[in-house]
Amino acid sequence: MTATTGTSAWIDVSAHDFAASKEFYTGLFGWTFDQLGDEFNSYNLIRNGDALVGGAMDVTGMTCPLGNPIPSEWSVYLTVDDLDARLQKAEQHGAIIAMGADQVGDSGRMAMLIDPTGATICMWEPKDLDGFDFTGQPGSPVWFELMTHKFDEASAFYTAVFDADLVSMTEQMDDDSFRYVTNGPGETASWGLGDATGVMPEDAAGWRVYLGVEAADSAVEKVAELGGRLLDGPVDSPFGRIATIADPEGATFQICAMSEAVAEG
Repeated sequence: MTATTGTSAWIDVSAHDFAASKEFYTGLFGWTFDQLGDEFNSYNLIRNGDALVGGAMDVTGMTCPLGNPIPSEWSVYLTVDDLDARLQKAEQHGAIIAMGADQVGDSGRMAMLIDPTGATICMWEPKDLDGFDFTGQPGSPVWFELMTHKFDEASAFYTAVFDADLVSMTEQMDDDSFRYVTNGPGETASWGLGDATGVMPEDAAGWRVYLGVEAADSAVEKVAELGGRLLDGPVDSPFGRIATIADPEGATFQICAMSEAVAEG
């Protein structure tokens, strides 16, 4: 294992109309999907050219261990060094284990939990697969963040369970009262944690996936053509021009055109 505990490792999307989901993401990002077969419940690996992006799965008729239908959504995985020990620590710090430790072939082991703020987060203990390929290119994951109304509780949990090194963001923001920290400083940061109080309703909070695009406005137009919806933006930021998108089944994600970054102040 070369990845560090607490760093972002993987993303995947669940869908009920899998053919339509593939058509949407292929049209938007040019992704290809490689089905792994019955041994892996027909799980698909997503690639952006040769680079590994994450995974996708048809969850039609499936329910989670807590009994609820599996929704169409994007999930974020964080690396752990010892899955069993980290799961035990997560429970001790108020998490609910939604899916216990599961072996994923020779790639590694995973589990899913609901953190004390109500956000779903997955753990990944790598073996042969550390995670996605970070390229920073359009069509690849470029950032991850948890937006929460329970900022202090989330900070304590991710520090205790995932060894998060939370540091205040150095970039100047228009609103100095907005609290945002990153796991690691500067260029080494792997994800962010933001205080969503007064920023978004509680039902919109949770872990968010940012996917790179060449240009935000043209990507938004493409989203509409492919049956998705624009939920917010696009807005300029020091990190890129950003918009919040829902795919045709309602799974939400952010797009970010990093080449369109605009300095604030």
